[in-house]
Amino acid sequence: MEFEDYECLPTNNVVTHMLAGAAAGVMEHCVMYPLDSIKTRMQSLRPSPGGRYTSIPDAFCKMVRHEGALRPVRGMSAVVVGAGPAHALYFSCYEKLKRTISGTEHGTHSPVSQGLAGCLATVMHDSIMNPAEVVKQRMQMYNSQFKRCTECFLYVWQNEGVHAFYRSYTTQLSMNIPFQCVHFVTYEFMQVVTNKQRTYDPMAHMVSGGVAGAFAAAVTTPLDVCKTLLNTQETSLLKTTHQPQISGLINAATTVYSCCGIKGYFRGLHARVLFQMPGTAISWSVYEFFKANLYRRTPRESEFGSAASIDTAVASVSIGRSGTIRTN
Repeated sequence: MEFEDYECLPTNNVVTHMLAGAAAGVMEHCVMYPLDSIKTRMQSLRPSPGGRYTSIPDAFCKMVRHEGALRPVRGMSAVVVGAGPAHALYFSCYEKLKRTISGTEHGTHSPVSQGLAGCLATVMHDSIMNPAEVVKQRMQMYNSQFKRCTECFLYVWQNEGVHAFYRSYTTQLSMNIPFQCVHFVTYEFMQVVTNKQRTYDPMAHMVSGGVAGAFAAAVTTPLDVCKTLLNTQETSLLKTTHQPQISGLINAATTVYSCCGIKGYFRGLHARVLFQMPGTAISWSVYEFFKANLYRRTPRESEFGSAASIDTAVASVSIGRSGTIRTN
């Protein structure tokens, strides 16, 4: 697929970006969910004796051995429900905004526009995803009282109110905005390095996504620890610190420091990086795959009216870039 076909023609098709984004989000969260469960447990500041782990393999083996083979995936339905619409909005907003802000046709070679587009897309994404995160993380915790997502959702709704689903929203944004800025800018930079022609290249998309996810995850781990604490409201920790609840980023950050010191901010670092690296690699690979293949299946006449108008459109793009008409 030529550069014009891959990067230019599908950009006006919002449905393509939304469908590709939804597929990417669901695939990413489902495939990596067991590791996400381990990350949540390893970030616990006051784990129960049975919930203390020395490593990622140790955590996985203990979960399966003592709690059943399906325990690492309990709560997955929450992220399936949330990730589809959240990522559909996320990717479609990013694709549109990076071009609008940069004022260019493709939004490449403009880290500022990519970063700003990532920030705005993240605000939209987290507004949908945050309630799913609350339900998911409460079900992931050791000795969780909840067996089903609906049970957890109704309990939080009835006992803590709607605001409980957004208690960590500002912290989530404080984490995800820098995460996504670093993520998108690194991804676009890696694409320049590994895929200069910006064609559909599965290996380049996978490598770029993996590097971007790992780097962004490592940088923002301290904020993720605070977010986990706000979402889970660990009962044992609340009793130890004599707090009725933990509210807000500052309260969470000071609680983490008083409990575990500086090292507390990096609990679960390895699990987070190992979760995000393949997760973002999968997400970008699936997104770019669906973006390319949905475009191939879209009748070109529906976008340009006829085969002749396609040639005219491609010729116009070529004229704008080089001043000459190229023929295939």
